[in-house]
Amino acid sequence: MPLRPGKCYRHFSGPPYTRKEFIKDFPPMRIQLFDMGNPSGDFPLELTLRVLGTGQIRHNALEAGRMAANRYLEKIVGKSNYHFKIRVYPHHILREHLLAVGAGADRVSQGMRQAFGRACGTAARVESGQPIATIRTKEEFAEAAKEALRRMAHKLPFKCRVEVKTKASGPESGKEPSQQQN
Repeated sequence: MPLRPGKCYRHFSGPPYTRKEFIKDFPPMRIQLFDMGNPSGDFPLELTLRVLGTGQIRHNALEAGRMAANRYLEKIVGKSNYHFKIRVYPHHILREHLLAVGAGADRVSQGMRQAFGRACGTAARVESGQPIATIRTKEEFAEAAKEALRRMAHKLPFKCRVEVKTKASGPESGKEPSQQQN
């Protein structure tokens, strides 16, 4: 059965369900890597992708955004000139109650109320302003890093903004970090 659209899982109500030990048939998480590039490099520029809404982001949307951004960075910047980190982890287990289709399905698919459903994936619950991904790089690759985060933002179900911060504009210097809206 194909995936339901992201709008079915974007908003949530109630507490997160994270008890994997009670689900016997659990689908694997799609995110392959959380750290890419050169994690030990000393980079003066840090760009952060922040979400502007509250809700859930499915694991396959995070993986699609990660792949798009990382592929662009590897091609333009080079693997040793950046560090790209995914900052959220999809803990919440998504469940769906499968419905019958075909002739007479309206009688069959009434189902039980409050049915538990079958696990169909995981999602990360995010708050407004929470960082989703961070890229650390050199000053000359600032535009490429912004473009990579913009490409990642297109894969996510919420509007996002990119924050740019340099080492000189940290909390010790008293300057405010510059921001760019997407």
